[in-house]
Amino acid sequence: MSTHKLTLLALFTTISLAIYAIESAVPPLVPIPGMKLGLANIVTLYLLLNNTWKDAILVLLSRILLSSLLFGQALSLIYSLAGGFLSLFVMAVTMRLLCKKMTFLTGAMSGLAHNMGQLTVAYIFTATPGVLSYLPFLTLGGILTGLFTGLCAGFMAKYLRPPK
Repeated sequence: MSTHKLTLLALFTTISLAIYAIESAVPPLVPIPGMKLGLANIVTLYLLLNNTWKDAILVLLSRILLSSLLFGQALSLIYSLAGGFLSLFVMAVTMRLLCKKMTFLTGAMSGLAHNMGQLTVAYIFTATPGVLSYLPFLTLGGILTGLFTGLCAGFMAKYLRPPK
């Protein structure tokens, strides 16, 4: 990996980590555990649009590890990994199917996948069916926040020159 590319990926990691830190400092908009805007995923989606999926994985993994070390607990690492990588997988598949068009739809699908990944981990760890009562709220929240994330990433891809 060239120094230039390494620097760019470090910059993207820093940006997504800063967005995550700001979002973590803001009180939750709704009183549902696990429901956040997920604005750091804008960077992941942008990287998938303009770079390789390997770059997106590297930045996502770096952000998750650093955010868990700086702001979270050990259990939050597992939730973040499950949601983040399922979301990334759905982003990549959706983008391939849609030929990198309609990023808002890609964002909605990935937001939904992120919440489903985290809900699955919560169910596995707690073995409590009551956790699934959050499903309708997390489904709606994931789609809406994902739409916003996808729109932002599409706007960035349209108006920012991709790094080389």
